[in-house]
Amino acid sequence: MFLLVAATMTAPMTVMAQKAKGTFETGNGTFLLNGKPFVVKAAEIHYPRIPKPYWEHRIKMCKALGMNTVCIYIFWNIHEQEEGEFDFTGNNDVAEFCRLAQKNGMYVIVRPGPYVCAEWEMGGLPWWLLKKKDIRLRERDPYFMERVKIFEEKVGEQLAGLTIQNGGPIIMVQVENEYGSYGEDKPYVSEIRDCLRGIYGKDLALFQCDWSSNFEKNGLDDLTWTMNFGTGANINDQFRRLGELRPNAPKMCSEFWSGWFDKWGARHETRPAKDMVDGMDEMLSKGISFSLYMTHGGTSFGHWAGANSPGFAPDVTSYDYDAPINEYGLATPKFNELRKMMAKYNDGKALPAVPKAPMPIITVPKFELKEHAPLECGIDEREKGTLKTFEEMDMGWGTMMYFTFMPEIPAQSVLTGDFHDFAQVFVNGEYVGKIDRVKNEKSLTLPPIKKGSMLTILVEGMGRINFGRAIKDYKGIVGDVTFTAEVDGTETTWKPKEWYNATIPDDYETAKESFDCLKEEFDEMKEEISDLKKEKWGWMLSHGMKKEMEKMQEDFMSKGGFLGKRGYYRGYFNLSKVGDTFLNFETWGKGQVYVNGHAMGRIWSIGPQQTLYVPGCWLKKGKNEIIVLDVVGPKEAIVWGQDKPELNKLQLEKSNKHNNIGDKPDLNSATPAATGTFNGGNGWQTVKFATPKKGRFLAIECLSTQKEGDRVAIAELYLQGTDGKRISREPWTTKYANSEDENGNHTGDKVYDLQESTYWQTEKGATPPHLIVIDLGSEQTVSALEYLPRAEQGAPGSVKNYKIYLY
Repeated sequence: MFLLVAATMTAPMTVMAQKAKGTFETGNGTFLLNGKPFVVKAAEIHYPRIPKPYWEHRIKMCKALGMNTVCIYIFWNIHEQEEGEFDFTGNNDVAEFCRLAQKNGMYVIVRPGPYVCAEWEMGGLPWWLLKKKDIRLRERDPYFMERVKIFEEKVGEQLAGLTIQNGGPIIMVQVENEYGSYGEDKPYVSEIRDCLRGIYGKDLALFQCDWSSNFEKNGLDDLTWTMNFGTGANINDQFRRLGELRPNAPKMCSEFWSGWFDKWGARHETRPAKDMVDGMDEMLSKGISFSLYMTHGGTSFGHWAGANSPGFAPDVTSYDYDAPINEYGLATPKFNELRKMMAKYNDGKALPAVPKAPMPIITVPKFELKEHAPLECGIDEREKGTLKTFEEMDMGWGTMMYFTFMPEIPAQSVLTGDFHDFAQVFVNGEYVGKIDRVKNEKSLTLPPIKKGSMLTILVEGMGRINFGRAIKDYKGIVGDVTFTAEVDGTETTWKPKEWYNATIPDDYETAKESFDCLKEEFDEMKEEISDLKKEKWGWMLSHGMKKEMEKMQEDFMSKGGFLGKRGYYRGYFNLSKVGDTFLNFETWGKGQVYVNGHAMGRIWSIGPQQTLYVPGCWLKKGKNEIIVLDVVGPKEAIVWGQDKPELNKLQLEKSNKHNNIGDKPDLNSATPAATGTFNGGNGWQTVKFATPKKGRFLAIECLSTQKEGDRVAIAELYLQGTDGKRISREPWTTKYANSEDENGNHTGDKVYDLQESTYWQTEKGATPPHLIVIDLGSEQTVSALEYLPRAEQGAPGSVKNYKIYLY
């Protein structure tokens, strides 16, 4: 056995194929490993979210939990960051990760997408696909499928020789990912299946995963079907329909959610350890296989954190996930409880010892980042013409500056546009305000504007949406920008056609070079103050802006940039010993951080995450460099390293609750679209209206619950149009809720967040009736409402008596 393992780590694939072969297949009521019944106990971990020097430690931690398999996504966009340029080296060496799993006695399940979700930028799809504007993602679009097949073949070059049939650890490969949450297209799923079958051969087990409520939409007859659900779910109910359709099929929960992901501006998510342990215990007692998502979440370093939809809810950098193994690889109380239970299912053998952490945890005294380079020093490309998105400017991630010269607008005006994702507006370099996509903002009131004034809009792109139909998520200014004002009693609209687009890429080289170019910029400025014919600033002269240009140049010299404190900051800290640490950025604004050239991730003062995990393997004894790109500007340019993370500290302008009394509708004289009583228990229920109703706002009055004293809870809502089809929830927002459990992240937006395991819940002790009001974005004609209670056994908090309004 030792010789076999050693060979898999060093020999080329052609040699590995000659080693001892095995089999893994779907049998009668069970999986079969080499012909014998086998229960998959898989740990989901993601190699790009773990520094490569720590890979083996994290695998050993999973082994110490009693797991026999690791489950991994393959992230297309990290392997092919530019079209046609593939990288499977260093932290992208997925084949090496699989070999390490085998070395440690673990099998591997591979989930190669092409779409993976995973709260990852664009769900794993490369941003450059969006350069083809008419592309249809996750469909049989010719260009999309061409690129998918090229990618999957490149992955196959790395992994096909590592299947169990070739003596390797890979026992199963997944076809697409939760496609029922995206659409219904069996021909597309079939084409992905055929692609993977051609790469990995006819004998490798292929499977597809989905939710129990939608898996029939795309289920293929020749694939193994698995279910995804979270802790606390009614497990018998989750497999009920599968058991009816395939009574002899093995059962597997391919994603058993141990916790949940965090988003900017909301509380850190947690899930009870008991619910997780009890659920896994129940599955194992019934011979049900599982993959624990996540067993170890890790970190979405750099710009790789995605965003959720409907609306726009960007994810934080930490992917701790409240998993049994925390973000930095250590055992939690959840780990210990799970390990104790898993020991019962280890064939009477003792579980492996918990491995020692590869690095100590250290602190770093407070230090100041004294060097500052203005944001303008990061500008890479400039282009004059119409407004361009990031993708049109051939930039994947970063910030863009848009300039235009304004006509005279003598009164206050309203600037309107579609800004992806965080826009700041300036007139002649003076800050006016921000437009935040997270808050669904699309407009800003501007003061009167003099003719020739320069308008600057600074737009930072955050993670692209990773779930649902909104994954086609362009960055920058998407569409036109308009200005509307009432002048002499007449409403007037302006729409500038000539803009200057400037890109500021998000990468370490740009950040580093911003300091190198700073002196050059100052020298150029000095020359341009006396010589205004330089091409770089000549466009300002063509608009009669000599004085304004001189003032902006003077501001640049005196304030360190046109836009004040926004820009790059650099500093250093010295270490006598290296170790993992957590750098604190709560005095900063919003942006990105680089340590010793490594992109650490996003920061944002609103929280809940205020620290960034810095692995000790990326630090060094002596001098260490840190650069912060802050697009808002810090209160203090200070940083320190602490010995534990801060993942739950909000610094919001106002509460996330939707309880503004001015938004509460007066329903006393309104006629309900429907009244009645829901049934108790789990599963979807539909209320059909006697006649279709029109309205922009949906109001649900929850008069009572199935169990007296329960807090009201609703997991998901849909509305049906007159054709019986579900109305898009993309524009939905929560207008009012009289009670929301904010600390538990059970706010009103959870009823349309596309996640059946999350829910709106009222506060403890709040008395009914309870009211939730949803803004549908525009007037809709509605024929029915679909309602889903919580997924846990007994559906706690289920609504009993209700009134439904459309107005």
